[in-house]
Amino acid sequence: MTIEVIEKFIQDQSRKGTAVNIHFKDRNTVNGIFIYSRDYDELKSKNLWRVVHRSSIGKWKESQDINLTRIFNGIAFTRLSDER
Repeated sequence: MTIEVIEKFIQDQSRKGTAVNIHFKDRNTVNGIFIYSRDYDELKSKNLWRVVHRSSIGKWKESQDINLTRIFNGIAFTRLSDER
């Protein structure tokens, strides 16, 4: 997916801070939240996205520990969808 499509999806006010499904070409779907850290603009320019997995969201909200995040390449995304 392109940077513009991803950013438009995650910038929607109703999705900020909520978990979404990230579908990939060659791996299982990841459910998590996109993180706006100090390197957000730099990563975005390279179509890289920092995500906290759903299982770690509670710890993330308490500690803001960057080690709980993973970086994914947006090129590998096939689709983004709301968590159901």
